[in-house]
Amino acid sequence: MRADDLIPRLRAGDRRALARAISLVEQGGSRARTLLADAYPYTGHAHVVGITGAPGAGKSTLVTVLAQVWRRRSMTVGIIAVDPSSPFSGGAVLGDRIRMQVLGGDPGVFIRSMASRGRLGGLARATADAVVLLDAAGFDVVLIETVGAGQSEVDIARTAQTTIVVEVPGMGDDVQSIKAGMLEIADLFVVNKADHDGADRVVQQLKTMLHLGTYQPDAWQPPVLKAVALKDQGSEAIVDAAAQHLAYLRETGTTSQRALDAAERELIAAVQELAVERLRGTAWQDLVAMIASRERDPYTAAELLLQS
Repeated sequence: MRADDLIPRLRAGDRRALARAISLVEQGGSRARTLLADAYPYTGHAHVVGITGAPGAGKSTLVTVLAQVWRRRSMTVGIIAVDPSSPFSGGAVLGDRIRMQVLGGDPGVFIRSMASRGRLGGLARATADAVVLLDAAGFDVVLIETVGAGQSEVDIARTAQTTIVVEVPGMGDDVQSIKAGMLEIADLFVVNKADHDGADRVVQQLKTMLHLGTYQPDAWQPPVLKAVALKDQGSEAIVDAAAQHLAYLRETGTTSQRALDAAERELIAAVQELAVERLRGTAWQDLVAMIASRERDPYTAAELLLQS
């Protein structure tokens, strides 16, 4: 399948072309950049929703039931399940698609597990590029499920218009979102496994923390919703809240500012990736060796590379 045929094919609904296109952007390089340039004019229509939280919070199950709600509402759904990378193959090791088998036969759903696979720009960069392709392919909703095990969840959340942070009772800390950055990125909180002991306490603690936050009078107030994903309880309310958040962004003009912020981040990431790619060579390896032996510091070495 030729790279220059991929965009027309994926826009026509060819799922094999979409899968091939995502594989190309994961690898990076000039072909990936050409592909993304061709896709970009067709983007900006999907509602991009990020779902993050601690491992074991039931994110994959929640993603599955939310996707089913959107499908019942006649909306198409693309899912990017971000997995940790295997240290041997570089591939995704959790395999969220196994847990989403119920969606497998639905032509209105596309699921892709993703790992960094050595991409120069890192996991967040590859994921953002995959979102571009799913948007160009015409999906109404693009769900990004993060692994929930580090800073990547905050980075990837910046790609989303609506970010859902999933909490559960009994995870050690009463409220996992005390961790730096989690309160700031959440547009919706979902307390999953709400049929377990301690769920009401987690809900109350989240509401208390949000009440103590410094929100402007007309700012979006993140709701705290309860769900039992295994029993498909609470999913309709979560989808409704996500739609309300998107409407708020559009009505207040926040979507325009977020688009500008996202565009700046994308430009910075692209400049960094291209600069590193073009500067790598013999001088690069020599300078790496000099930094390791403490003959040069990284900033001086960087200045030398940029001047060459």
